[in-house]
Amino acid sequence: MLWETIRLAVQAIFRNALRSFLTILGVVIGVGAVIAMVTVGQGSAEQVTSDVAKLGRNLLVVRPGQGPHGPGGTSGAAASFDVRDVDAIQDQIASVRVAAPANTRMMTAIAGNENRSTTVIGTDTRYLEARDMPVVLGRPFFESELRVGASVCVLGETVRRELFGAGDPAGQTMRLKTISCKVIGVMEEQGVSSFGTDQDDFVLIPLKTFQRRVAGNNDVPLIYVAVKDGYSTDKAKGEIERLMRERRRIGLDEEDDFNVFDMKQIASVLTGITNVLTGLLSAVAAVSLLVGGIGIMNIMLVSVTERTREIGIRLAVGAEERQVLMQFLVEAIVLSLLGGALGILLGLGLGAVGANLLDVPFSPDPFIILLAFGFSALIGIVFGYFPARRAARLDPIEALRHE
Repeated sequence: MLWETIRLAVQAIFRNALRSFLTILGVVIGVGAVIAMVTVGQGSAEQVTSDVAKLGRNLLVVRPGQGPHGPGGTSGAAASFDVRDVDAIQDQIASVRVAAPANTRMMTAIAGNENRSTTVIGTDTRYLEARDMPVVLGRPFFESELRVGASVCVLGETVRRELFGAGDPAGQTMRLKTISCKVIGVMEEQGVSSFGTDQDDFVLIPLKTFQRRVAGNNDVPLIYVAVKDGYSTDKAKGEIERLMRERRRIGLDEEDDFNVFDMKQIASVLTGITNVLTGLLSAVAAVSLLVGGIGIMNIMLVSVTERTREIGIRLAVGAEERQVLMQFLVEAIVLSLLGGALGILLGLGLGAVGANLLDVPFSPDPFIILLAFGFSALIGIVFGYFPARRAARLDPIEALRHE
């Protein structure tokens, strides 16, 4: 009986194919928009997580001053760190895998007739380990070069490409303003982050070289701390804060004059923003589903009026009210499910295009797809019930007389 009802419903729908398509257009657009929005939103969230992971595993950043600052930024009221603070964090906190000092400055890099404004980072080999950044051409710094402050440098891929082209620059000489240095290696390419930052636009030089010839002091304004796998970054953060308060002689009733920032917070904040925007846009798109449901109800009411004679004959020959009710209700549900299926195809297509344009992963969510499809069926039930009930309650004599 059910299959026969479905067959009759499909026949009725395809008898007026164009009208049926226009009827379900709202459902198609609503389901498609919701799936596309969620797909692009989840892809964006995955891209943010991936970009933060590129900064290093379980990475904390310690800076002087209160609150977060820009790259290399410090608070003028707070004393900077030095290398002894870095060593203390690495040696005295069991959960720390490695702690690396860093100081940064924007400088002009010059090689032959080419020049580029880039970020120069004074650090040591621990920086490469903390940031999970391998050298793919040449080599990292030798300990002897770090100890004496040698004039050597390691390039990010963007600087290598802009100044030396596609060749291997190892062994060649370049200048950082007036400082001449020998290129000894090139870092693995990281690409552009979802924040729009070129992660390969930098030059690494030994920390002592930077302190003597660029900064003119022994300050260490940045400490990158990589936490061991299996250890909580929150616990490590608390241990670092206690250690630094002790080293900087901060009293019990005094606020910290430094900040320990967990890089996972960036992913958490940005993912939260992405999810909120995705939810708002999806809610707006879902309104189309309600509009589509109203359209289905209107067309089904028209259909009941057009098929009054058919309904009257069925009732006159003994059809029960529930059978007529089921017939029209199934028609509404089939219409909605057809719209849901087309909407899924539209949503996946738009999601793929959007992910490609935004350069984020294509990440359709099976749960959202099933939810949207199920909601389209619910739309058919809710908005199809009233026309179906009206058809089932027609008086057969009056229905036949109407014609």
